Amino acid sequence: MYHVLKGLVLTKSRCWDPDSERLYQDLFDKLDTNKDGKVDVSELRAGLTAMGISFRKGAAQKIVSSGDKNKDGGLDFNEFNKYLKEHEKKLRLTFKSLDKNNDGHIDASEIKQSLEELGMDITKEEAQTILQSMDIDGTMMVDWNEWRDHFLFNPAHNLNEIIRYWKHSSVLDIGESIAIPDEFTEEEKTSGGWWKQLAAGAMAGAVSRTGTAPLDRVKVFMQVHSSKSDRITLLGGFKQMIKEGGVASLWRGNGVNVLKIAPETAIKFMAYEQYKKLLTPEGGKVQTHQRFMAGSLAGATAQSSIYPMEVMKTRLTLGKTGQYNGMFDCAKKILRKEGIKAFYKGYTPNMIGIIPYAGIDLAVYESLKNAWLSRYAKDTANPGILVLLGCGTISSTCGQLASYPLALLRTRMQAQATLEASDKSTMTGLMKGIMANEGFFGLYRGILPNFMKVIPAVSISYVVYEYMKTGLGISK
Repeated sequence: MYHVLKGLVLTKSRCWDPDSERLYQDLFDKLDTNKDGKVDVSELRAGLTAMGISFRKGAAQKIVSSGDKNKDGGLDFNEFNKYLKEHEKKLRLTFKSLDKNNDGHIDASEIKQSLEELGMDITKEEAQTILQSMDIDGTMMVDWNEWRDHFLFNPAHNLNEIIRYWKHSSVLDIGESIAIPDEFTEEEKTSGGWWKQLAAGAMAGAVSRTGTAPLDRVKVFMQVHSSKSDRITLLGGFKQMIKEGGVASLWRGNGVNVLKIAPETAIKFMAYEQYKKLLTPEGGKVQTHQRFMAGSLAGATAQSSIYPMEVMKTRLTLGKTGQYNGMFDCAKKILRKEGIKAFYKGYTPNMIGIIPYAGIDLAVYESLKNAWLSRYAKDTANPGILVLLGCGTISSTCGQLASYPLALLRTRMQAQATLEASDKSTMTGLMKGIMANEGFFGLYRGILPNFMKVIPAVSISYVVYEYMKTGLGISK
């Protein structure tokens, strides 16, 4: 892929002196097509494309923004020269961190080891596939020249950013918070980058949940009130809610659903780090099964801490106009009429549901990732945003599909005070009753609006997350 670039810029000996301004000038002149002494975003994008260099969406803009010190919308030669020199220095440090045996080459085992240290468990074959995307001379090793050629016009400059392509990020908020938490490097933990990413993710989740709240409310409505004899359709559910409380009632219960994001995210992150330490031998690497166990335990810990808010969310969502005057009024009425135990109704199916959700979510994502790497990662290990979003969406949806019957039982148990006495039962009693009266598919009441909200929820959360990252100064 980089033969054109090498022919234009690099010497035949492949020994490019980074201090030689003549080489930088040669490249600059070829990119500056309108000869105005500046390289803007469109010229950089067109020039790289003409050279056959693939780059991530937004990379050209990021390069120009990073190097444009006088903010005139383009890079003059001094800015271009300075950016490339500084970028090369950072790439050199990353190369050295990957070159574990200091032999001047990176092989598949070194890539595998480095990714494992950052919580990403891959096979040797997958590491070789990533290596091949950078290996120009076919030696199955990457030297400094090949490494630099591959990432010269990629804004990513450290290992954390480079492997972020395949980090299964929890930014994809589809209304459930029981997925395994995201991984953070030691650099992110010490620099404070972790809390910025958590804050960006929390804001993305808040906007996403607010945007899809009407679908979430009709889902809960169908889970609790729909039956074989009294079937509630998607459209019928919306009509009933609007008739009872107006359009604003479609967002009933959304406030507490958004408020619980921050404490749940923080508790899950802290618990996850502690469980990883407990489950991993001192100095050892976190294996996939240990990450799954730590993530599941962290999810259970976070859910246990904020579970009363889950109950209040369900009660507010199902409440009629004027029944509750906000979250605190709802809490007082539940406590006064039903006692403290009411705040943990449905707790058991909720805890049991964490295992199939987190396990299937992780397994499906890993399978999709491996399939993409083995089939399509020829010129680049970068899957692109559509593949990333697709893998995350499919894996999360599969996890929800497996755990949905337990989520339905949880919701019905949380709502028991709003049901007839004959409908109040234990988890096993409820399941037997649903199977007897409605059949197996009765356990999937409300699955349609649940699936309908996945794509808009993922899209909204991703867009907001990217804007928040920019606002908080987190590099992409």
